[in-house]
Amino acid sequence: MSHVYYHALNSARAFGGQPEDYLAIHHWFDESKEAFADFRHRALRHHAQGIFWCERVFGVTLTNCDGKCVPVRLVGEQHVKEDCGGRIPTLSDWLSRIQPEPWMARATPVIGSRGEPR
Repeated sequence: MSHVYYHALNSARAFGGQPEDYLAIHHWFDESKEAFADFRHRALRHHAQGIFWCERVFGVTLTNCDGKCVPVRLVGEQHVKEDCGGRIPTLSDWLSRIQPEPWMARATPVIGSRGEPR
């Protein structure tokens, strides 16, 4: 799905209310497009753990303009399924596909102001 508004339209169809009731949640999932503007941005929030993070940010439920109480987790699941071929990947599904580079594994000791490691 290319735009948060279309996700929000689908949320309104599925749960009632208006698309505006759901835009903040769909924006949250796609905020990472600011840093990486292709599908790889999804690795940051489009997974099972991301759905639970969303619930922590927006609360367990939202009340749409029709007065209906909607579980935020269901809205998050809808967004992720629409973007990930009908499934909800795990964070491990995304991270396990990162090709390790030498710089990723190198640790550099942090030196304090007196020259001792912190």
